[in-house]
Parts: sequence; C-alpha cells; structure tokens
Amino acid sequence: MFAYATHPIFSGNAANNLRNSVIDEVVVCDTIPLTDEIKALPNVRTLTLSGMLAEAIRRISNEESISAMFEH
Repeated sequence: MFAYATHPIFSGNAANNLRNSVIDEVVVCDTIPLTDEIKALPNVRTLTLSGMLAEAIRRISNEESISAMFEH
C-alpha cells in the first residue's frame, strides 16, 4: 500500500504509527521540514520540489507560460 502527502504534517505518534503500519511507502514533498525521526523511517520517501518551484517563479516573473513545464 502506498500513501502520498503534499504537505506532510506528521505529529503526535506519527513516527510510531508509520513504523508499525501496513503502508509500504509514504511519498511526501519537501514543502515543510521533517523531523529526523520521520526522515529515518525506511518507508518514507521525500520528493524535492525546489527546482520546479524555482522554475515556476522564474517563468511567472518573466511573464512566461508555466504550461510547458507540465507537458510530457
């Protein structure tokens, strides 16, 4: 089982709950800092958005389209 969270707010017993969970992997974005305990969990994977966000800001600032960023 996989779970995805854009803004991973892990509070309370989250680390223990994830450690004992049936979830194989939780994929999160680096939009907020994670605790060292959460980072150390083998079933938590963090995706970095900084490059994409920087490019979007640059394009908007230069009045360029951001649509091309999402074409495959």
